[in-house]
Amino acid sequence: MDREAQSKSVFATEPVGRLIVRFAIPCVISLVVNALYNIVDQIFVGWGVGYLGNGVTNVVFPITIITLALAVLIGDGGAAYLSLKLGEGDMASVKKGVGNSAVMVTIAGVAMLVITLVFMDPILTLFGATDLLRPFALEYGYVIAIGLPFTMISTALNAIIRADGSPKYAMVSMLLGAVINTVFDPIFIFVFEMGVRVAVIAFLIFQLAPMSVVSLFGSEEGLYNEFAVMCFRIFLLLCPLNGFQTVAAIYLQAVGKPVKSAIVTLARQIVFLVPVAVLLPRWIGVTGVLWAGPVADSLAFILAVIFVGYEIRQLKSLHAAE
Repeated sequence: MDREAQSKSVFATEPVGRLIVRFAIPCVISLVVNALYNIVDQIFVGWGVGYLGNGVTNVVFPITIITLALAVLIGDGGAAYLSLKLGEGDMASVKKGVGNSAVMVTIAGVAMLVITLVFMDPILTLFGATDLLRPFALEYGYVIAIGLPFTMISTALNAIIRADGSPKYAMVSMLLGAVINTVFDPIFIFVFEMGVRVAVIAFLIFQLAPMSVVSLFGSEEGLYNEFAVMCFRIFLLLCPLNGFQTVAAIYLQAVGKPVKSAIVTLARQIVFLVPVAVLLPRWIGVTGVLWAGPVADSLAFILAVIFVGYEIRQLKSLHAAE
């Protein structure tokens, strides 16, 4: 029966090129939509609240990043396990893996909720909250903490749904959230005048040229805008290279190389970015923090190319030996 299920799978019957198109397009749309969540929030908060509102959302944002990282850890891990076991035709292990992933992400989500509610103040201090931002950041953070379990569960399960051969379902769930978020943000900010809380409320609902870009997010402080433009021009200089790093990490995970995948994933944000961001400002001042971005991007890209190139050569050697 397991072999019969395997033979009927689209992964075993359809051409590789068609599968790439079928799965890549919904996945790309999902990633773009996921980025729009935060972009839309920043735009409307910048218009309706000002640069202090942007400061509040940015101070709390690392909590969301950590939450999503844990969700991706469990979701992509479960998806990779699912794919490998589907290829082997081991349906019993498939069901067990999906069940374990669902339980793990639920436990992790509840744990993140408790941790953030209990330790919100010291967490915000760690992320750089000032006395001016702290009251607003606490208000924003406590509300967003409520949505963390739902965010984690939806993110992890979407990865598993894609791996199961249903990328459109995952895409639709994220598109629905983006539409609701975009509609409710301006209503809560400009109609009900709810300030920075709007970004969280809309978030909870959908979970249950440089200067012209910067101007979208509010432009009431000259120094703020000047530094923002500098960030766009320097820090994001080589950000297109991040795409290959992400693909490389997912590929290495999918072919059963979790250690290399983890190294590639951590390379840009931790291994290279942190030490470079600490060292460069000693020599060239505050702009050194900005230049740390392209330096880390280039080094992580080179590392990803080396790892992927090695794995491809290994696969070719195995095929030649057969």
